[in-house]
Amino acid sequence: MKTFPKQLSIWQRLHLYWQLMLRAILHIWVRSKVLPEPVTDTGLKDDVPTCYIMDTYSLSSLLILDKACEKHSLSRPLFPLENGDRVGSRSWASLRRLKGLLLRRYTNRRSSDMLKMLTQYAQDHPDFEVQLVPVTVLIGRAPDKEESITKIMFSESWEIAGRLRRLFSTLINGRNTFVYYGKPFSLREMVDEKASAGKAVRKISRLARTQIRKTREASIGPDLSHRRTLLNKVLDSERVQAAIAVKAKKDKISPEKARRLAEKSIREIAANYSYSAVKIGSLILTWFWNKLYKGVELNHFKAFEEMAPGKEIIYVPCHRSHIDYLMMSYLLYHHGHVPPHIAAGVNLNMPGVGQFLRRGGAFFMRRSFRSNPLYAAVFDEYLTLILSQGVSIEYFIEGTRSRTGRLLPPKAGMLQMTVRAYMRVPTKPIIFQPVYIGYEQLVEGNSYISELGGKEKKSESLKDFLGLFKVLRKNYGQAHVNFGEPILLDDMLEKAAPDWRSQNPEEKPRWLSSMVDELANTIMTNINRTADVNPINLLAICLLASTKHTLAEDQLEQLLELYLNTLKGAPLSSRVTITDLSPVEIIGYGIELGVIEKREHTLGDIIAVSDNAGVLLTYFRNNVSHLFALPSFIASCFQMQSEISRSRLQSLFHSLYPYMRSELFLPWDRADADKALLNNIDALKSLNLIAGRRTLKRASGGSETAASLNLMGRGMLQTFQRYFITIAVLVKNGSGVLTRGELEKLCTLTAQRISMLHEFDAPEFYDKTLFRQFINNLTKASVLRRDEDGKLTFDEVLESVTNDAKLLMTKELRHGIIQIASEKI
Repeated sequence: MKTFPKQLSIWQRLHLYWQLMLRAILHIWVRSKVLPEPVTDTGLKDDVPTCYIMDTYSLSSLLILDKACEKHSLSRPLFPLENGDRVGSRSWASLRRLKGLLLRRYTNRRSSDMLKMLTQYAQDHPDFEVQLVPVTVLIGRAPDKEESITKIMFSESWEIAGRLRRLFSTLINGRNTFVYYGKPFSLREMVDEKASAGKAVRKISRLARTQIRKTREASIGPDLSHRRTLLNKVLDSERVQAAIAVKAKKDKISPEKARRLAEKSIREIAANYSYSAVKIGSLILTWFWNKLYKGVELNHFKAFEEMAPGKEIIYVPCHRSHIDYLMMSYLLYHHGHVPPHIAAGVNLNMPGVGQFLRRGGAFFMRRSFRSNPLYAAVFDEYLTLILSQGVSIEYFIEGTRSRTGRLLPPKAGMLQMTVRAYMRVPTKPIIFQPVYIGYEQLVEGNSYISELGGKEKKSESLKDFLGLFKVLRKNYGQAHVNFGEPILLDDMLEKAAPDWRSQNPEEKPRWLSSMVDELANTIMTNINRTADVNPINLLAICLLASTKHTLAEDQLEQLLELYLNTLKGAPLSSRVTITDLSPVEIIGYGIELGVIEKREHTLGDIIAVSDNAGVLLTYFRNNVSHLFALPSFIASCFQMQSEISRSRLQSLFHSLYPYMRSELFLPWDRADADKALLNNIDALKSLNLIAGRRTLKRASGGSETAASLNLMGRGMLQTFQRYFITIAVLVKNGSGVLTRGELEKLCTLTAQRISMLHEFDAPEFYDKTLFRQFINNLTKASVLRRDEDGKLTFDEVLESVTNDAKLLMTKELRHGIIQIASEKI
């Protein structure tokens, strides 16, 4: 409405003039942004009178709202309703009001006078209609523009703001103001639905309050200011009380002492979320990222935002680095979402650092607490409580950072606790959000190499965190964060047990463990399905396949082009993202980051891995090795022969795929894997690397395409060698001789010796985790069995592996492995 309302009395006009004058003064400084944009996305109708509903009355908020409405040609809250009826002198209502000059507190009124008047009028006049629009005005909610600690201290929060604080908040953060318009609902429908005006008012208030609360939670996070109340709720819960009683009886201590132990545990565990700490952390991290990275690229986030409303979010990223914690919280905060509570190891609860992390949303957990039922009960109850409050959570189901670049076998402990917590209190539907995090350089790279080489992992210390600033001297390229396909927990539960809601949530059902294992595997698979392929990944795959980690520049360009085309010709998933750089640009980028170097030569320049970078490059190769697993397998079948029948290749694939799938978290079941194999065969044929139908052939040995195919085939070679080492050690020692632990140790020693003799120069080749995983898979497939003494037994099935190995490895290498394979020490 642009014209001044005529139906007001002289006193109402003077009051309106006074408000408009204050509004003009206020907006000398205040600048607001309206969300959503355009406002019509909420369903607001131009031809229906509008009444805006605020949670708590504030003159500054009302004036900011009026200015925003005028700017977007909407009905004005300061003016009467535009419907010809004279129902009040304004078009706004507030659910609550504050009283007190200095010590502000809520009044005791039960409902809004304006809403009561509107509903009563609507009940008396059947044709009277108004659209009710919940609105939220937040001053200081613009994380990308906060530049000082002063601004942060006076930004929006859940605390009751006094007049003086509101004044300072407006002066300091006024240019970072947001006006959120909620989804409108019909006054007419509310009145027609309820028998009395009073009931209609209560429903209107409830609907508006819910919308406003959700808006505030999405923007500044849930109200977590009552930490002491939350801790007391945990301690007073039935489960914790029962655990306290058991502890007192078992250890013969007083109930009071047992309660103090429980209280000590919950204080060790619980986060102490502070919006100010988060915002100060945002300032520090903005500076830190600008120094450390050229940029942070976020993909597939919009799809997540479309699904997230009304859901409880559990973020489950892969774990590459300590930077992961900071990266996730920073990105979510800067995209308008509340940073999650993060499950962190108690080793990070160091003096000073622990308190800061705790205020940023970290809650701490011990690595194992099976032997401490009281701690387990306290942790379980805390997790249940924060989930029921709608707090988003983040944890790493790998349990630790990957030292090899591959995804680690998931640990299901936190997943199982989360599922059981939801089964006890199924409030909002839970979605697990897989996230792939990829780097072009690693902050912890050198320590990873040392640990893989046999050095013990150092415990984190304050010195390590202070040492982070030393890394700012190096160029770490870009970071890449991809959101994967989310997993709805309800769907998993319905599939496992359609009647799960009627079961006793305090009893662990038999089907739970297998369901959680499937959930964990699905999460890891979805992480790999949304991988990012950056320039360093591609350089690592190409150069590490060569004998001396060097290639002619033109050959490297051709190989890079080949890998890029293979990815596009047979993509693992539509969510996989690939660098936009050309092969020439990729090489230039690698030189800029210092991971490769160009050596000039008269006959053509050589590209080589930089000194000491070779071992670390295996990490970046392993990040994306799953994407090239099938083309690399196909290419490896031509290492020892120039042709192979399609049926023989498929037979070999069927033998190896279950182990490849488990190690690399590949997405296909048996039937889909066959289709994927055929797609990759077609992709390699389209690139002229192979030809034929029933019999597949490669080009002659001296050709460029044969050389490229040979290099591609080496991508999975070390994986197949580990498989063969395990079989060779088993066969050499015999059935019923080795325990699982002994087999793991002998395989690791054998691989380590082969690595030293054959100059693989890759500690991850003899990583015991990979051998343990393969041995587990052999056991699951009943290839290996345990006798009553715990010894591993097997039959002649293993002999077929020797024949398969002839297709994939040279005779020299096969015999070398058999010769070196260790016997029981």
